[in-house]
Amino acid sequence: MSKIKHFYKNLYRRLFQLDDRLLLIIAGSIAGICSGLAAVALRLSLESVLEILHPFRHYGWAFILPAVGALLSSFYLEKIAREGAGHGVPEVIYSVSRYGGILRFRSSYSRLISSFLTIGSGGSAGPEAPVVMSGSAIGSNIAKFLGLNDRQRITLVGCGTAGAIASIFNAPIAGMVFAIEVILGEWKFVNIIPIAIAAVAGAQVSHAIIPDQVIFNHLPFQVGGADILPSLGLAVVAAMVSVLFTKVLRQTGKIAKKSSLPFWARAIIGGSTVGIIGMFMPVVLAEGYHSIQSMISGTFSMGMFFVFLAVFAKIFATAMTLGWGGSGGIFAPCLVIGSLTGVLFHKMLIILVPSFGCASEGAYALLGMTGLVSGVMQAPLTGIFLIVEITGGYETILPLIVVSSISSTMSHYIEPASFYFKELIERGQFLRPGTDARILSDLNIRELIETGFVKVSENMVFRKFIELLKTSDQNFFPVIEDGTQEYKGVIQISTIRKFALDPGMYDMVFLNQIMDTNVLTASLENDLQEVLDMMDINHMDSMPVVENNRFVGMISKTRILDLYRRELIMQTSDH
Repeated sequence: MSKIKHFYKNLYRRLFQLDDRLLLIIAGSIAGICSGLAAVALRLSLESVLEILHPFRHYGWAFILPAVGALLSSFYLEKIAREGAGHGVPEVIYSVSRYGGILRFRSSYSRLISSFLTIGSGGSAGPEAPVVMSGSAIGSNIAKFLGLNDRQRITLVGCGTAGAIASIFNAPIAGMVFAIEVILGEWKFVNIIPIAIAAVAGAQVSHAIIPDQVIFNHLPFQVGGADILPSLGLAVVAAMVSVLFTKVLRQTGKIAKKSSLPFWARAIIGGSTVGIIGMFMPVVLAEGYHSIQSMISGTFSMGMFFVFLAVFAKIFATAMTLGWGGSGGIFAPCLVIGSLTGVLFHKMLIILVPSFGCASEGAYALLGMTGLVSGVMQAPLTGIFLIVEITGGYETILPLIVVSSISSTMSHYIEPASFYFKELIERGQFLRPGTDARILSDLNIRELIETGFVKVSENMVFRKFIELLKTSDQNFFPVIEDGTQEYKGVIQISTIRKFALDPGMYDMVFLNQIMDTNVLTASLENDLQEVLDMMDINHMDSMPVVENNRFVGMISKTRILDLYRRELIMQTSDH
């Protein structure tokens, strides 16, 4: 028995530990398959419940359906899953940037349940972010089961994300690009292959269960050079709408958080508001895929004024859904708002220039979707490949690139941080892997402190200090009070030269007369980046660490650099 165990142990070591690429490919494929199954389960469940509830939308009391869904969703997240409402993608990014991709196992299903309740009842949100959260958690826990390091775990989080997006949209390239461009934020060869395979695995799972894979069907578009100039205008409009959408989402969420109402009351208010808007404009309800299909197909019958209203109605409905207790993503709302923006722009173009030979309304709906996805997420590649893959509209690729690049650039200029990153940046939690901030955040100030310093009394005569100096190699001497042992200041050898070179001063000077009381100090609660910033601003190479008025030790740039180098080697090593 021991020989068999030894054989398999040797096999595992030879296959995986010497080169982890094979391990990441196999584990990534499993993560892609599992996240693909989760995405399919949510998609089919939503289709079923939306179809069941559709006949009831015509009743006067139908506005309470989104309220009930938001209430159940918020109650589940707050009391059962113990997770906050919203869409979850920033939590995944934070986990990758700060904790090496560690996510709880319950996150693999909690968001699926909460978003099913929210979207299925008519809440204005998309199923994409919940499946991203689920897929990421699946990848993270596979890494935990295999005992992988942080770098490998982050790769598997990306694999889960790619598999989920690829499955729900049947868009493997978009899934791979989103995982790398948004979630991981770094294009590394070691990540690309496993994530690409995971994306294909997720898409294949979805295709096997749901054979009819193109979410939005359309007739081929006739897009020519004449559409390049209007595409520039649409890109500017899409950027403005993207910034508006982002600001409304954030401000609505802030208002809800400042409210003294309990979470269940906020959920009811948010859901009821969406339900009331939906009674007059059904386009704002749920994920809105049917409305997108009609816009792409050119069968959307809403007039220009009502399309204009629908853009703002969908923005507000999504903000009320996600900000006031519902759960879901912003992918689908971006697609709806973007397609409405494209349709509105096309209608205005036809009125202003009737003889202009531009492409059809459906083509501009596609361009608008790209503009919103790229602008809100500031991820131009994701916007391009997502729209191309889910519609099969490759004939619009040139205008798509124009709209995507300009919209994302303008949005970034107006709002430097995307919707996913803004809150993390404000809280100081946005730390990309491999960056200085991330590596420094992994170092604890306690492990950098140099202790064992000889302390001196503030009442010590200078002659006695000179005798002590002869047998010590310290450059800094903390000065303490005799009775309380509290830190009073520091003696720096470099600043007492004039006293040391004048023997006549030895018996006339006490340390409390020459100690430096203005030296900045750090505490154990300080962030290491803060300590380095203080050192740089004040041109210091070392700094005393004081806690509760007691001298703890010294922290130096040399020590920080040494541990920084070791941590960098650990984070970039294969094992």
